Amino acid sequence: MRDILPADKARRERVLSVIRARYLAHGFDEIESPALEEYSRLHSGMGGDNEKLAYNVLRRGLDAEAIRDGAEDPAALSDLGLRYDLTVPLARFFASNRGQLPGVFRAIQIGPVWRAERPQKGRYRQFVQCDIDIMGDDSSRAESELMVASLDALDALGLDGASVRINDRRVLDWMLDSFGFGADERPGVLITIDKLDKIGADGIVAELRERGATASAVEAFDTFLRRPQTMEFHPFGERQIRKALPENAPDDVIAHLVGIGDAVVAGRSNSSPEPVEGDIPLVFDPFLVRGMGYYTGTIFELAHPSVPYSLGGGGRYDGMIGRFLGQQVPAVGFSLGFERLVDLVDLGADADAEAVVLVHDADVPVSELVAHKAALIRSGSRVRLERRVKNFKALLERSAADGYTAFATLSAGAEVGSLEIKPLA
Repeated sequence: MRDILPADKARRERVLSVIRARYLAHGFDEIESPALEEYSRLHSGMGGDNEKLAYNVLRRGLDAEAIRDGAEDPAALSDLGLRYDLTVPLARFFASNRGQLPGVFRAIQIGPVWRAERPQKGRYRQFVQCDIDIMGDDSSRAESELMVASLDALDALGLDGASVRINDRRVLDWMLDSFGFGADERPGVLITIDKLDKIGADGIVAELRERGATASAVEAFDTFLRRPQTMEFHPFGERQIRKALPENAPDDVIAHLVGIGDAVVAGRSNSSPEPVEGDIPLVFDPFLVRGMGYYTGTIFELAHPSVPYSLGGGGRYDGMIGRFLGQQVPAVGFSLGFERLVDLVDLGADADAEAVVLVHDADVPVSELVAHKAALIRSGSRVRLERRVKNFKALLERSAADGYTAFATLSAGAEVGSLEIKPLA
């Protein structure tokens, strides 16, 4: 968990304002949910490994004996916990407020989440997530809207050229079944497959054997990974998807993925709604897994050529809202990796208002200081008062580092409105 200094906070807010503006333009509405959720919701088995990283809150009124009695059962000691993502709280929010929401609801959620991570570079125990979700739409339109809006946000941040790796959990289940993996061993097999880009085909096969996975299935998977392939390029579409999968892949899922690609191209086009060959910012990845247990269909990750890691991701979680509502509601979401984006984006200083440091002599009466400051604020400037010091240059350098763009000096008796504003640069 970190303290955010003023200059960094201002930069973070500028990035958030750009993302928020683009999402609002695409018809999403911002909501807010509590930082705390019920323990049972956060530990329903749908959050994957994140559930193990949740911060739990002790029940009120527990005495020493009750704590000792519940030492082996966290659920007996805790009734609340800090949210570890924004998806579980959103499902509860929708179930609680459905009567006041449209049939198809497009939500923006931006806020901190908490996970008991092992501290290391790029991993924080408190960090900001920036999500958009669509509830009530089971068609490919929902995924397409999410991807177009998210790619648009990255363009607005100066990170054009991004693409989306896409897969479907139904394809993964079908593929593992076709190889011969049993349903009970698939969760562990998926955990291993998720490491493909890190340990390669040999490492995947070796780990599956160490796990004791069905030997014939491992052999079939190994043969598939090492099959001869042509080097010809196919843009995202049916040919690319079928080439990446074993034969006889489910037609309905492939059609769903192709429909998403066509719609994303139309949404990204400045003129014709028809797809342009090679101009689809999607790439089918049959081994994209994403570890959250609540995904039921399409899954995706946001990639950018400037970095080797993903800048966001998401997927369809049609079964989650039904846990809280008692009836199934389709849902799909996309989360931007805000902490990673902030490190890549340089939007410069906020140009909407001039930021002025008013450096005054020690003998200037307080009433004059306040009057000059108020006049500058009325003119549209942001203003900070600083008493003149011997090291005037250091004062200005610090002010520039804090995001101020101009300065003025003030002596006692100066007429309001007569100050000369000079640039700091």
